[in-house]
Amino acid sequence: MPVLKILHVIPNLAKGGAERLVIDICNELTKQKNIQVKLIVFEDRNEFKELSKNIDIEICNSKVIPSILKKKHIDIYHFQKIIETFKPDIVHSHLFEAEIISRWHIYPNIRYFTHCHDNMMQFKNLPLNVLNKKKITNFFEKNLLLKQYKKCNNSFIAISKNTLAYFKTNLSKSFSKRITLLHNAINYQAFSNKKAKMINKKLIHLITIGSLVDKKNQTFLIDVMAYLQNKGYTAKLQIIGEGVNKAKIENKINELRLREAITLRGNVDNVEAYLHTSDIYLHSATYEPFGLVLIEAMASGLPVVCLDGGGNKDIIEQGKNGFILHENDPILFAEKIISLIENKDQYNAISKYAVSYAKKFDIKNYVDKLLEIYRQ
Repeated sequence: MPVLKILHVIPNLAKGGAERLVIDICNELTKQKNIQVKLIVFEDRNEFKELSKNIDIEICNSKVIPSILKKKHIDIYHFQKIIETFKPDIVHSHLFEAEIISRWHIYPNIRYFTHCHDNMMQFKNLPLNVLNKKKITNFFEKNLLLKQYKKCNNSFIAISKNTLAYFKTNLSKSFSKRITLLHNAINYQAFSNKKAKMINKKLIHLITIGSLVDKKNQTFLIDVMAYLQNKGYTAKLQIIGEGVNKAKIENKINELRLREAITLRGNVDNVEAYLHTSDIYLHSATYEPFGLVLIEAMASGLPVVCLDGGGNKDIIEQGKNGFILHENDPILFAEKIISLIENKDQYNAISKYAVSYAKKFDIKNYVDKLLEIYRQ
């Protein structure tokens, strides 16, 4: 059987869901027979060094900056040298910068796959009356890509029903037929917690994970914590992640005098250890393409309480592995947490079901499905 050569392309390996998924995919592919995998990044930034140590990673010094009016910057020599040396059968790209560079020149014997990790704004249809510079630039870049997609008969992988609907709406029918829904996956063994979770009403350990940016909405959870405290509950919340809203979050914590109750941990290497020592996972994102971290939390035995971010509707089975709230209301959110604290039987049932539910999203099963998609 001939060797299948697969090239994954992503801008960098900064802490993030897309980056973690790519590493898990590549690690699992390296275990497969008759498969050779290589990972290309465009920046020397790897925040998953331990997890990625067995992957063939190459930093590629290529850049593409298309422009409508200014001089464009096109430098894909290094990327082309990698293609011509490695000779991949598959090019699988992740995030928009990787799309532009990997599709600038099409090779006839390669099958191209776009991983739709979110509802990329560059693909949104442009209203006729819009004169916004950013939107016009996005429209220009989208049309450049669409021409290249036609040349290579590009395929797309959507991570949720929400993302699938977005791309079907914003791409032509000829492309929409080539979009496959494949929910993201985790390394289940890394997060699986074999000890049954038991909640202690006297001290509740809460956790949330995500970049400190507007769409993740962590300030909402500070109001939730204030409500829990006013109701007489002793709870500790750990916020894991870094981002531009750190000072804003710290200020609100100080204003509500919750410094003893809320800890900003920053980025951590062993996120599974923090999940294993927590009781409930909280997710306040108002936009969530899928929510890989929710599956990680479930594998660790944590019931999930979250807002409706769009894509995470594919994950939550209401009352079975957690709760999803459609109103951005901290009181309603806090009351769901209280219901888990006060009802141990409910907590234990949800925790147990969450662990078994998360197993369906194991990376081993995912890669088997991915290889089927490649070979179709």
